[in-house]
Amino acid sequence: MRLWLLAVMAFALLTGFDPPDPPEPSEEVTIIVEVEEKPSDFQEMLEARLPRLEVVAVYDRLFNGLAVRGKAEELEKLARMDMVTNQYPVQTYRALGDDEMTFSTEKLRENLSSSYTGKGVKVGVIDTGVDYTHPDLRKNYIGGFDTVDFDNDPMETKGEGATAHGSHVAGVIAADGKMKGIAPDARIYAYRALGPGGVGSSVQVIAALEEAVKEGMDVINLSLGNDVNGPDWPTTHAVNKAVELGTVVVVAAGNSGPDAWTVGSPATSSEAITVGASALSMKIPVLKVPGVRAKVPLQLFAGSKQWQLSRKYPVVYAGKGEGHLGDLRGKIALVERGTIPFVEKAIKAYQAGAVAVLIYNNEEGAFQGSLDGQKLPVPVASLSKEAGEFLVEEAVAQNQWVATEWDTLNDRIAPFSSRGLVTTNWEIKPDIVAPGVNIWSTVPGGYQPMQGTSMAAPHVAGAAALLKEAHPEWTPAQVKTALASTAIPINGEDSLPMEQGAGAMDIGKALHPDLMIDHGALAFGKVEGAFYKKKIRFRVTNPTDEVVRLEMDQPNMKHGESWSVPLSFDLLPAEEKEVEVELRLTTSLLDPGVHQGYLTMRGNGKEYLLPYAYVNEKASYQQISGFELVDEGKGKEASYRFHLAEEVERVTVDLYRAGSFFYAGELLDIDNPDAGMKEGTAKLAADRLAGSYIAVALVETKDGIEHYAFPVYMEG
Repeated sequence: MRLWLLAVMAFALLTGFDPPDPPEPSEEVTIIVEVEEKPSDFQEMLEARLPRLEVVAVYDRLFNGLAVRGKAEELEKLARMDMVTNQYPVQTYRALGDDEMTFSTEKLRENLSSSYTGKGVKVGVIDTGVDYTHPDLRKNYIGGFDTVDFDNDPMETKGEGATAHGSHVAGVIAADGKMKGIAPDARIYAYRALGPGGVGSSVQVIAALEEAVKEGMDVINLSLGNDVNGPDWPTTHAVNKAVELGTVVVVAAGNSGPDAWTVGSPATSSEAITVGASALSMKIPVLKVPGVRAKVPLQLFAGSKQWQLSRKYPVVYAGKGEGHLGDLRGKIALVERGTIPFVEKAIKAYQAGAVAVLIYNNEEGAFQGSLDGQKLPVPVASLSKEAGEFLVEEAVAQNQWVATEWDTLNDRIAPFSSRGLVTTNWEIKPDIVAPGVNIWSTVPGGYQPMQGTSMAAPHVAGAAALLKEAHPEWTPAQVKTALASTAIPINGEDSLPMEQGAGAMDIGKALHPDLMIDHGALAFGKVEGAFYKKKIRFRVTNPTDEVVRLEMDQPNMKHGESWSVPLSFDLLPAEEKEVEVELRLTTSLLDPGVHQGYLTMRGNGKEYLLPYAYVNEKASYQQISGFELVDEGKGKEASYRFHLAEEVERVTVDLYRAGSFFYAGELLDIDNPDAGMKEGTAKLAADRLAGSYIAVALVETKDGIEHYAFPVYMEG
């Protein structure tokens, strides 16, 4: 099973451009014109016909054109000349200043009121390697290992398939220079398990875990994963064993949200701290049409210049961006999604003179677009279909100029962040969330923003390093408990445990918790049968010097649901007690699917929320995930492996040639398989196994038959 990086995408550094507002007719400006003929010949003709214009520069080697200065009304005459094929505004380029970067680590550390820096704590980064020559990383880099090339040089991949992911992760944890990580004095060890393009195998990741544990890491960060939503995959077992041996392991949840059941191995580990991604509060641009109450929120494309329009502009509908777009100078181009790539639409609109480009969806909902590394000097943003059609009706059709305003978005769960639950054991994942949207950090050659749960996990790994410095005697379970016990759910009453577990971490509170709840996630499992009853016991510890009186609120019970919670009780300083909660259900009175929420415990005027979840009868999870098929070089045999979410009546898998869908034979037929990882050897009729296939699995359950298709490639 290949594992991939859990960064959604990297944002380009585009702050070198600054598009000007449209000039007044008498204002003097400079433009660059591209011409068909020799620039020197055009210069002579221009000086004769438009003597009020000044030729600033002539370009005839790398570019066929001239830079011309004059009043805007005179330059307009120049632009209409047949020999001019294109014109460009002169942009101001500047070095990237400090104000272009806002480090999320600074935002988290500024509220710490703590002297802890992770000093002496060893943190292993299992990733694409680390650029240990970076000025912000070289001070704390100690060493590591490369399980891709099997040597002692875990440098990021250079050249073809170059990577930057591991350096970004390491910076969030322990950068110490222009950027300060969460734990700027922690000792960084790099384990390169993912090679060119950021891709690696379970074999390499497990080997890296072995090396990291052998070298005595206090904390390990894994910002990688696959799509196996189950607890029985080898990488998950390896992570559990690392925690058992005394290492705090932090794992990114994945970027397959907002769908449920998308957390993949090794984030499915019961013992690891699984981290989802949140977005810190931020101001976003919105467009306002005069006289209309509604506002249009803008979502910038990945790689877009920041939205900095300060004046009102007309909006022009440009269809799907095909063909000639006309004169868009001083206007916002509104383009519909479809037919040609986003970046082509944006470039064409910019070349037509647009000051900004809006691309709206051609189907329901919003979308996240990318400029594929192209650096345009104007902002490009996406809109929902509804918002685009609104602008067509209210701005374009009514010839209204729109103004930019700014709204504040509060902290929220990132839509891409993978959700739980975990199949088979029905545990709640992620455990907590941390910032993972537009995170600036170190990369080879400088700094760059990325987003994904890959960026969220190292915030927690850095926090774990601070906790280990403050409490070196704490076990991995105690570190996890402190972080989960002090986390605060985002969105209040609308919070869902399968999105965020205990909530957003609070490092300051986790360093000095006033209550430790060692089983913050109450997983009641899958419910079958007419009636159900289950008790869960968990320990509560008072780490303070004062007596704490605790009580649990009676939950708001649904029809068919009944809870029993303990009466109020006292906890003496350093005392530990076992608490029991019982859930009773009448399943016929409950809707099928996931039921979840938070139980509330109160003490000394404070509130502690404990996430719980159970599955009634059936939910929308896949029965089979992570299907693999490998030719072992033994003739007509291939080994298979997959994860089965629960016990079913029968599983059959047939193999078809990709493309032609020619039947290549039956792989397996298993009656009454139980849940967990299934592996074995399959006999095939084909003499040559090399090529691309589709494995079609049929799963028979008591509720019917489910079909799944998995692309498979065998080397042969």
